Amino acid sequence: MRLASVLTAILGTAVAAAIAVLPQRLCFSGGQNYTFYCGESSADCREVRAKTNAELERLTLSDVCGESAEYDDFDLQAFLKKVNGKVVFTEKLSDSVNYYCTADLPYSVNLYNHTINLHVCVREDTTKVASPIIFGGY
Repeated sequence: MRLASVLTAILGTAVAAAIAVLPQRLCFSGGQNYTFYCGESSADCREVRAKTNAELERLTLSDVCGESAEYDDFDLQAFLKKVNGKVVFTEKLSDSVNYYCTADLPYSVNLYNHTINLHVCVREDTTKVASPIIFGGY
């Protein structure tokens, strides 16, 4: 009986410690192709795509400096409201529109003298969102 009490106390302490050191929740929910950007700067940034469960994949990474997800059905205004976002500037390309925003998200970069922490790239058939910005090609 005493051993069970000791084991329960140890297990409880271990769970509490794990919760205390677990990383923050994911930036985006409901998206596909969840990707983590890892590294110290954009020069050494590498992309790690979550194979199955993004939350579990996040636990294995120590140097995350950004995240992204893709959506087939996307409502920009509803999304901005959800993350308390505001469009700072836009960039129109031949196949997409890019929105550079501020939002209640953890990562940020300085871009054209603006602090940006949400990048939304809207294409005809899909949308990619990232914090702070989309790294690599899209």
